[in-house]
Amino acid sequence: MIRKLLSATAMVLALGAAPALADLKVGSIVELSGPGAAAGTNFRDGVKMGFEEINAQGGILNEQVRITEYDSQTDPQVSRAMVQKAIDDGVYAIMGTVFSSSTVVNMLVARQYGIPQFTGSEAPSITDKGNPYIFRTAFGSQKGVPKMAKYMVEQMGVKKVGVAWANTEFGKGGHQAFLEEMEKAGIPVVVDVPAEQAQADFSADILRLKNSDADAIFVYLTEEESARFLREARKQGIDKPLVGETTLIGHKVIELAGDAANGAMGHVGLTPDANIPAMTEMVERFKTKFRYTPDHNAIKGYTAAWTLKYVTELVGSADGKAVAEKLHGLTLKASEYPGVLMDVSWDETGEMSRESFFVKVEDGKQVVEAILPPN
Repeated sequence: MIRKLLSATAMVLALGAAPALADLKVGSIVELSGPGAAAGTNFRDGVKMGFEEINAQGGILNEQVRITEYDSQTDPQVSRAMVQKAIDDGVYAIMGTVFSSSTVVNMLVARQYGIPQFTGSEAPSITDKGNPYIFRTAFGSQKGVPKMAKYMVEQMGVKKVGVAWANTEFGKGGHQAFLEEMEKAGIPVVVDVPAEQAQADFSADILRLKNSDADAIFVYLTEEESARFLREARKQGIDKPLVGETTLIGHKVIELAGDAANGAMGHVGLTPDANIPAMTEMVERFKTKFRYTPDHNAIKGYTAAWTLKYVTELVGSADGKAVAEKLHGLTLKASEYPGVLMDVSWDETGEMSRESFFVKVEDGKQVVEAILPPN
């Protein structure tokens, strides 16, 4: 662990200005290596593009923003050390982390110093702990899973389900939320298969799910695990609908799984394929800049950057505590604050609410089947 901590690099990048002019410091703490690198690099690039655009338009309060990147290595304790380093470096806000197992650990440090933190994590526990400095960039699974479960029951007519889930902080939250929704709906869970983080072989898991009498399978794994799961499901010829919450049908998963992703479906809080002009324009700029299609994590990072700008300017100073206080109970409408792309609200816990989408993967793209209202 000492070696990992010593080798963790803090990469400094002054966006849009020379360091001497970059008076406002923001830390981007994400998974640039390890099992979470696919999600983390997307989030990092979204944050980077957001602040580049902000600086090009005059920065925040007419000051340029300097963003410093720190690699959490998808390790909770490394992420904690990187949050401390960012605070020691003088940041007034933090972007990240994405993996819930890291955020539940490192957010305690940001809270101690009164630093607002915009997380890409979706485990319910993130906003359950009464932390006044943590804010979602997409709602937690306790809000997303009920939307998806309702669609499965009412629109798909599912009567029995199987579950494949990651036995991590992220996975436990989504798993529990799904079980509760199925119990409310009177839908039995006939097979329940946990997987370990970075699991490589899903052959036995798929066989159990395939041989069950489930009408559909709920899959709640991280991006790289989801891609492996889908490839194995295609190999074994599983013909049950595979339904997920955000990660199963993310663009990085589609890229990694190839044709095996076709037919997968699920609920997403954000999608680059939504028919929303501001989203479409952001995606095209991102593709031109980074030469790949952004997933929901990139959009999370991008909107987090713009949210910080808007809220800082609403309070009139780069005061982290004032920014956090202002965010509670705040609604930002895209018509007035275009960088958020869609109307969005935060409650007193830092949980967010906005419209979302049920999608199906066809020919390597997310096709929106339905727009689901805020909850």
